[in-house]
Amino acid sequence: MKSIVEEIFGSKVFDESVMREKLAKDTYRELEKTIHDGKQLNIKIANAVAHAMKEWALEQGATHYTHWFQPMTGVTAEKHDGFINPDKDGKVIMEFSGKELIKGEPDASSFPNGGLRATFEARGYTAWDPTSYAFIKNGVLCIPTAFCSYSGHALDKKTPLLRSMQAINKQALRIVKLFGNDDVQTIKTTVGPEQEYFLVDQKYYEQRKDLIYTGRTLFGAPCPKGQELEDHYFGTIKSRVQEFMSDLNKELWKLGILAKTEHNEVAPAQHELAPIFTTTNIATDHNQLTMELIQRVAKKHGLVALLHEKPFEGINGSGKHNNWSLSTDTGINLLEPGDTPHENAQFLVFLAAIIKAVDEHQDLLRLSVATAGNDHRLGANEAPPAIISIFLGDELTAVLKAIEEDKPYDGKEKELMKIGATVLPKFPKDSTDRNRTSPFAFTGNKFEFRMPGSNSSIAGCNIVLNTVIADEIEKFADILEASDDFESTLHALIKDTIKNHKRIIFNGNGYDDSWVKEAESRGLLNLKTTPDALPYFKTDENIALFERQKVLSKEEVESRYEILMDEYEKQINIEALTMLDIAKKDILPAASKFSKELTDTIANKKAIGIDLIYELETAKKVSEYLTEAYQAMMTLENDVKKLHEIDDFEKSAFYVRDFIIQDMASLRKPCDELEVITSNSDWPFPTYGKLLFGIQYTGIRPVFPSIKEM
Repeated sequence: MKSIVEEIFGSKVFDESVMREKLAKDTYRELEKTIHDGKQLNIKIANAVAHAMKEWALEQGATHYTHWFQPMTGVTAEKHDGFINPDKDGKVIMEFSGKELIKGEPDASSFPNGGLRATFEARGYTAWDPTSYAFIKNGVLCIPTAFCSYSGHALDKKTPLLRSMQAINKQALRIVKLFGNDDVQTIKTTVGPEQEYFLVDQKYYEQRKDLIYTGRTLFGAPCPKGQELEDHYFGTIKSRVQEFMSDLNKELWKLGILAKTEHNEVAPAQHELAPIFTTTNIATDHNQLTMELIQRVAKKHGLVALLHEKPFEGINGSGKHNNWSLSTDTGINLLEPGDTPHENAQFLVFLAAIIKAVDEHQDLLRLSVATAGNDHRLGANEAPPAIISIFLGDELTAVLKAIEEDKPYDGKEKELMKIGATVLPKFPKDSTDRNRTSPFAFTGNKFEFRMPGSNSSIAGCNIVLNTVIADEIEKFADILEASDDFESTLHALIKDTIKNHKRIIFNGNGYDDSWVKEAESRGLLNLKTTPDALPYFKTDENIALFERQKVLSKEEVESRYEILMDEYEKQINIEALTMLDIAKKDILPAASKFSKELTDTIANKKAIGIDLIYELETAKKVSEYLTEAYQAMMTLENDVKKLHEIDDFEKSAFYVRDFIIQDMASLRKPCDELEVITSNSDWPFPTYGKLLFGIQYTGIRPVFPSIKEM
């Protein structure tokens, strides 16, 4: 008998089991070749697939379909078209053709394009990605697609991601073939993205304009209790939150999303959801759906999910740890150290290529996670620093050192580390402690890239990871294929790579101030803000890299640079305008009202000779902070006006970094001080205490209701 989870899992997905049921055998075999081998789908097969997909969708209650894609907005996009078509008798029939399945045509000029499209050049295309299954969402058949312009330029995050997967597949295959693995046909990157988020009560959220407009609190004094007791992390989940998580899991499972782990995170009201690994483009699709469903399901429970990287000052922000690995279609994880010299050598060559790629392309890895929100998080004692480094653990580092120096490895068995001739020490998967301060940590059979922010698509960082590693693997393959003595060349290649790139390996505390100085002495980059990092995108070397691997053209790189810089400026501009609105209309009037209440009390008490120490001291502080806040508000307002006069996206971004952000900090400080001393009855919106600790018990529902209720 199947469990309820088994019954509902993938029930809203047009997956291979549904395809086998709905399609003729020959049609299914042809589609399988498209999914697994990349073979082009002819229109006859496409029509048969479209008909079966439509019939299945109608059975599920769908009336519309959409090409579901991921433009450069960072969120998904969809345009719904009905299956409905008129027939000759004045009735309607439900139709869906192969042409409609394969290609759509949204307006390309209305999405961020970085100058690739003029407003009057509106044509764009969506193209079906058959490797990611169609699914039903809100009664609509969603067909995952790539999005490009009329001229063929990628306008989305999926197209370059698929290209990067092709690049690393092509180059990694060359390496495994050299090791005699002729049965391997494809190599795919796999990802398991952990998703952190906050939950707040909707009634409090709706009273915070900053949360509504920007996703984070722009004002807010610390409440008496934060995360200092460390009692929220892995603590008992509140029943109301558990009810939300239960419903969320069911919705994710219906879409075939492998939601596995859930728990309370470090900060109050913070939580995490982690899935099982899957192929990178599917993991990216699933993570976009996960973020959408977290927010949608939360509202059904009277909650609001905050996905911003730093919703609250003074407590931990939220990240999205990107667990990355390489796997063959024969089931071999190429980052799993094996038990034989053959497997060890193969593991070490891929490890060396990754070390070299991360060292040589620190700039690209840093900019792949650069956003206005993530700037608040990186470098604080809650997330990795903005300095890229690799954690390997003491044991693996010692092995590499022995290889570099051609010395015996002083482990459990002392032996010379000669590539291909000896076996690596059989160290367990978790041979060292975890280093949560490391941006890029080896964790036994994968690398955990811990820098991405909770609100970002994982496509960006995986495009970069796939591309830079593919490029280094290609160089390794060129050397090894040309060698007359494979074993000696391999040993020298790994040895030289370790020697030349060991500066990127750091197993210590990334939060320690001494690491900043040490990293500088090693020549590592410390790109603290988004405008510091993004210009590296368009250097000649990086453009050449993306073009060499056929992932992005020069025009596509330059367009993305413009989009990301412009997005940074716009986000901070919205925050600045929101701060001005709240300060002018809410905080200063509330504090002024409280000040009047104090002065009225002072006058009344003075008339009858009562002690006035509290009222006089408080009134003095309120007046001082009001003056400071007003002056800071006017400075911010004037600088925002200057910002709006700048018509160059680069200058705007740097102006925001150098002036607007500092102005915002100057305005926040006295306003938060006013919150501390102003009475609760006068303060105009919910405080951190209500936001972080305001989710109350609402009763218990069954964790797993009957299948009929689902």
